[in-house]
Amino acid sequence: MDRLPMLELFAGELRRLRVRAGLSQEALGEQINYSASLVAAVEQCRRPPREEFTERCDDVLQSDGLLGRIRDALIRESLMPWFREWVTIEQEATALRNFEPLVVPGLLQTEAYARALNEGASQFVGDEMEQQVAARLARQAVLARPTPPQLVVVLDYTVLERPVGGPKVMQEQLRHLLEVGRRPRVHLHVVPKGTGAYPGLNGAFVIATPPEGDDVAYLDNQLQGTIVERTVDVHSLRQTWESVRAEAIPHGATLTLISEAAESWT
Repeated sequence: MDRLPMLELFAGELRRLRVRAGLSQEALGEQINYSASLVAAVEQCRRPPREEFTERCDDVLQSDGLLGRIRDALIRESLMPWFREWVTIEQEATALRNFEPLVVPGLLQTEAYARALNEGASQFVGDEMEQQVAARLARQAVLARPTPPQLVVVLDYTVLERPVGGPKVMQEQLRHLLEVGRRPRVHLHVVPKGTGAYPGLNGAFVIATPPEGDDVAYLDNQLQGTIVERTVDVHSLRQTWESVRAEAIPHGATLTLISEAAESWT
């Protein structure tokens, strides 16, 4: 996964815009409230640009959002090749049905939770890990669209108990779940504690309904994700979804349960 060309493009455009504005690295740093050494590191491709840094540079350098657009492309390039196609499907979907037995789904993760997951379970480190976190958060823009997809998420209760990142991160994450769960087109459900074996325990999956055509699904594993398009396989996953959904408690009761779980992490 070679991100260097996009990093070089961002660095080159940042340098060009800075010089056009007649600013040194120090002067730009002062105006965007970042250090000159960080500006230099980004221009030398030693540090990837963070979102706030990029927005401030676009504003000060009056670039009409150019740097932000390059950073968006950089984030897309940082995704694993097999995941890029799914993200396109996800962004265009009119409905998403997501079951997750282990962790909070990516579309609902806080930055701290996503970083803790990557630190504990990812092969990425340093700046590469930060790009993965940024890419995950960028996907969440789909929920802020004027007409977002209908999102139905079923979580196993153990997701609320697993101490990803520690108590503070977990409390923030669960409070974020509550906030998102109160949006009109989001429905959250939890399979209650004490439930025995049920079909969903075979693994997480997502079913996406596109604007046109048949549903498409996504499965994740230790090596790479798989997009599922065969009618018979998608039908099988729909049946599993119905079985999983039947085990879960209603949306209102789920929000109460998540609220109680959040307070238990104090």
